[in-house]
Amino acid sequence: MSRVRFDRRIQVRRFNLVDNGFQSIEDYADYGDPIWAARVDMNASEKADAGWVDATLATRFVVKSTSFTRALTAKDRIVSGGVEYEINGFTEIGRRYQLQIDCVARVA
Repeated sequence: MSRVRFDRRIQVRRFNLVDNGFQSIEDYADYGDPIWAARVDMNASEKADAGWVDATLATRFVVKSTSFTRALTAKDRIVSGGVEYEINGFTEIGRRYQLQIDCVARVA
């Protein structure tokens, strides 16, 4: 098992439906305390179409497997370094030792 350097703090944001009096809108609020993670940027891409530029950054976070991190879902989001990432999937590393979270962020 390779050693991972947990050198980033990430904040989990949980999906909520909020009623603003007219309709229910999606909102993300901080969930739990920031946790330590290792971050590896996997892929960056940029696409231009009809005058619109869309840039994405695929990132993999590795966190310690705890009851809190195992309760995360694909509806949650992760904030790291001021960038908000959508969660694509989870992979368990070892025997519930670490959790790998694959994410993508749309960047300007």
